[in-house]
Amino acid sequence: MTRTWQEMFRTGDDEPGAAVETEEPTGLFRRLRESISRSRRAMAQQLAAAVLDPSDDEVWERLEEALIQADCGVPATVAVVERLEAEAGAGTIATAEQLTARLQEVIAELMAPPADARIDVSHAPSVLLVTGVNGTGKTTTIGKIAWHLREAGRTCVIGAADTFRAAAGEQLETWADRAGADFVGSQSGADPAAVAFDAVAAAEARSRDVVIVDTAGRLHTQSHLMDELRKIHRVIAQRLDGAPHEVLLTIDATTGQNGLQQARLFAEAVDVTGIVLTKLDGTAKGGIVLAIAHELGIPVKLVGVGEGIEDLRPFDARDFARALFS
Repeated sequence: MTRTWQEMFRTGDDEPGAAVETEEPTGLFRRLRESISRSRRAMAQQLAAAVLDPSDDEVWERLEEALIQADCGVPATVAVVERLEAEAGAGTIATAEQLTARLQEVIAELMAPPADARIDVSHAPSVLLVTGVNGTGKTTTIGKIAWHLREAGRTCVIGAADTFRAAAGEQLETWADRAGADFVGSQSGADPAAVAFDAVAAAEARSRDVVIVDTAGRLHTQSHLMDELRKIHRVIAQRLDGAPHEVLLTIDATTGQNGLQQARLFAEAVDVTGIVLTKLDGTAKGGIVLAIAHELGIPVKLVGVGEGIEDLRPFDARDFARALFS
């Protein structure tokens, strides 16, 4: 049995040094590799033409083009290429194989989150606020997190604070049932902050471990909805000291640089503690992870690698970089 949840959540009762049983590495690596196939193919084509001779100036131009096409963003691309070019100039990179290997290492270093970027569920109760633009997989992500929490032996309440869409609560309640979580909803048009308040209160009254609060799928350009998000955050903090303990932003990996702009503007509205990168399928450009980590300093904590309820995985920068370039 997999124990992915131990790599996803910081529970406060972890045993230091305890062995973590995880999915068979080659299986997960293969799924990651398939998920970011578009980026990998583009990168492979560029590298095949580029890295024959690291002393050739055209190598660096082609490498820049490959990284930008993979949605790594200009600032991150410049940082990577300048670092590799300096190492080549110092004589530590002399062959195509060395350049490819070092490229993986540098990308992994820049994408790597802090030492422990697991989702914090060590409080009683812990409150996770989930936000993001409509269509980024926010509802399914909440359901998957709740399912993994159950696997971790944690009880969960899901609060449907997206009261702007009539179907949103129904969809979330279906996921709550699948994940074995309690559900707190309201009538359409109710005050979203009040629903969030009620969800936290229900968790305390029922001695539940974790509260996951959904929010309206909003465009980052809709100022009134961003104000509503700030209000939800503020009301949760007033109801429970120190909450919300995590603010997770779902980003659709297929949106490229628009995802970076979403992350930037959401982070200005609330203190985003982590990114959930969704829809890593065969059309995704995985370089957006590097752009977000380098430009915003927000760790990518989870990645979605499929449609199933189990298909949410902790982000591993080294595996991701290896899948991107293998």
